[in-house]
Order: sequence, then C-alpha cells, then structure tokens
Amino acid sequence: MSSRLKALLFAVLMLNSGWGFFGHEQINRLAIFTLPPEMIVFYKKHLDYLMTASVNPDRRRYAVKEEAPRHYIDLDEYGDSAAWKLPKFWSVAVDSIGEETLQQHGVVPWHIPRMVHQLRDAFFIQDVDRILRCSAELGHYVADANVPLHTTSNHNGQLTGQHGIHGFWESRLPELFSSGYSYVVGKADYVNDPQERAWLAVRQAHRCVDSVLRLEKELTLSVGAGKYNYETKGKQTIRVYSQSFSRQYHEQLAGMVERQMRASIKMTADLWYTAWVDAGQPDLNRLIGYTPSTAEVEQRKAELEQWKSARWASREHEHQ
Repeated sequence: MSSRLKALLFAVLMLNSGWGFFGHEQINRLAIFTLPPEMIVFYKKHLDYLMTASVNPDRRRYAVKEEAPRHYIDLDEYGDSAAWKLPKFWSVAVDSIGEETLQQHGVVPWHIPRMVHQLRDAFFIQDVDRILRCSAELGHYVADANVPLHTTSNHNGQLTGQHGIHGFWESRLPELFSSGYSYVVGKADYVNDPQERAWLAVRQAHRCVDSVLRLEKELTLSVGAGKYNYETKGKQTIRVYSQSFSRQYHEQLAGMVERQMRASIKMTADLWYTAWVDAGQPDLNRLIGYTPSTAEVEQRKAELEQWKSARWASREHEHQ
C-alpha cells in the first residue's frame, strides 16, 4: 500500500469514527482508573491493548457489512421524540420496525447491551482474550453513543452545507483542547439496566445536535476566510479548521465536548464493572499472565449455558 493511500485511508477513518483514534484510546485508558481494586490491576496490566484495540471496530467497518450500523442511530429518521418512543429491546424493535430498517438507520443503543452480555460471558468463562476484546470494543461503542453527530442522519453536516463537521467536533477539538479537561468522574457504579443506560446516552447526545450544527454555521458566517488553514502532519500537508476558529467554536459549545467525553469514560467503566459483577465477580488477579486451556474454556462455556438455561427456567416459573 502506498504512503498516499495509507494517508487517505487514515483520513477516511478519522472522518467517520467517533472521537477519532486519539479520543477512543483516551476514553478506554481513563475508564480503567475508575475501577475497583479487584479489577484495576488486571485492566492496568493490559492498558496498552485496551487503548490500541479501542479502534478495532472502526478498522472493521469498511470490511464487515454488519459493523457500520453498530456505531450510530439516525433518530431523526423515526420522527419526533424517537429516542423516547423506539423500543428499548432489540427483539421488540425487530418485530415492530423490521431488522432491515433498523440496520439502515443504525443500532448502537441496541448493540451496547449485547456487548455487555458478551463481556459478562467472557468473565464467566474467564477467557482473557475475550475479556480484553469485549472490554476494548464495548468502550468504543459507548463512546460513539455519546457523540451528538452519531444520533442524526446529518452526521457530517452534508445536509446543511457543513461538510467536515464530524471530524471537527470529534477529532480536531479533543486533540486541541482535551489536555485541559477534568477527568475526575468518580468510581465505577453498577448499572441495573444497561439497555436503559444506552438509550439515556443517546438521548443526552441527541439534545446537543442542534447546538453542534447551529453554532458552527453562525461562527462560519462571522469569521469568513479565517475558518481554515494548512498544517503538516508527517509528510502530508492538509487543510484543517484553524486553531482560532476551533477555539472560538469550542468556547461557544460551553464544555459540551468535555461533558460528552466524561460521560463516555464513566459509562464505559460502569458497564465493565456491571459485566464483572453479573458474572459473579471472578478473581481477575489470578488471570494476569494466565491463559486457560482449551478444555477449561469449553468446560466453562458448558457451565455458562447451564447457568443461562437455569436462569431462563427460573424466570418462566416466576411468570406462571
């Protein structure tokens, strides 16, 4: 692959990925430090992987057809107050709307609880590779759900003459200003209803869409030619939003980017912790440097299926 093609691919990924590579990596890294002592040693041991793998879903989205819809939801395609009216559970949504339509307009609030369940199962069978992969990727989808432009069909300003605002809000602003953010978000908490937590994140992000678009348009009209300049990154000289324009826009957003980044960090940690608790709080310290044998993993998978079957039977009995 030529250097020019590599640069083009990187630019495309940055344009279409929530928070960009930098933001996703920092969200996963900072979430680790909110975990309880029983978890933090294991997660810190694998900090580099959890940061690097945080962008794997973006790397997959151009090769795996089913991947792209997991990063967003076009709420405006479902009419007024869709974030409150759409079915919370996937099976109900499929029955009432149809899977093809759901996939067309994005499935991030339904995919997040699915990833929580996968992480819980990975903890249950104590499969280190799956724990790390599910943790890293769950953090990615959580972060995307907290990005305003991931909740609208006008995701890159293409419908309002604001092409490029996607990467501007999610990549350029955090890279320029996140060093001044406060990342004290408290300790990880247990989430009773991951489905509802995912929808809450989407609702809160969607409330910001109007401001994200309107403020950028108003500032563009006021600054004229000062909106862009050129910067050299590596061997590439590219047009970027100027630091002056970026600073003014960031100030007008009044802390929005910082709030959404903090929300992503807290939610990621909360869901990691929830999956661990729901799996019975396995001892993660004994997994450091340990890889279970294939036979052990298969045995734990069988135990997991037995547990699920018993749990389902118990629920059915309760509703008789």
